[in-house]
Amino acid sequence: MPEAAAGQHWLLLRGLCREATHWGNFPDLLQQAFPQSTVSTIDLPGTGRYYQESSPDSIEAITAQVRGQALDYGLLAKPVTLLALSLGGMVAWEWLQRYPHDIAAAALVNTSFAGLSPFYRRMRWQSYPQFFQLLLERDLYNRELAILQLVSNRQDLYAETAKAWTAIQQLRPISLANCVRQLKAAARYRPSQRKPETPLLILNGRGDRLVAPACSDAIHNKWQIDIFKHPWAGHDLCMDDGAWVANRLQDWMNQPTV
Repeated sequence: MPEAAAGQHWLLLRGLCREATHWGNFPDLLQQAFPQSTVSTIDLPGTGRYYQESSPDSIEAITAQVRGQALDYGLLAKPVTLLALSLGGMVAWEWLQRYPHDIAAAALVNTSFAGLSPFYRRMRWQSYPQFFQLLLERDLYNRELAILQLVSNRQDLYAETAKAWTAIQQLRPISLANCVRQLKAAARYRPSQRKPETPLLILNGRGDRLVAPACSDAIHNKWQIDIFKHPWAGHDLCMDDGAWVANRLQDWMNQPTV
């Protein structure tokens, strides 16, 4: 059962090469599920409002920058509840290790850790050709559509979302160099083996074709962290079924105290 402060101030962290705007309507769904709470987003270095800056190539340095930005924006006046996707989940774990008092609870979505899972599961080997091809794709719409086809199982949303994501990339393009730095950071990150005392939850889409669901299982098994599994959603679980995510977070917050 998360502590009383959990769920009052949400802070959302996106994943590899994505900015806060890529959450789409999910922050609104989360706000509806927690109407008395605040919901904030923040960009990782090298993305969004920081797209013209270089991203560090380590999770430790990325975490330090993200926390500094959160302090600057006054987001840490009270403990936050992190919802962190993929690479954002690694940042959340490092943040929990370094500054546990900043965080009331954390939910990790489709993340993975080196040392717990082999590299060919952390980025499924079946996706390698598609992933490297899309990094080199010049046509923005085709690139964003290819990313969607890799991270989402909602084919009905592909055309509309690819259009929106193309507009984001035109406004605030993330560079290939920053993508490579973030990939390097994710590949090298080996988390502390100490389980944080902060309440934790894992959310996993069993239809994830980018990061094997076994990676979430490995984190669950290593530290006996609560886990909810979605039967068909892909890597971008919050886009594929944001209502399910919001409902599971409500369930987690409403668990009776043991």
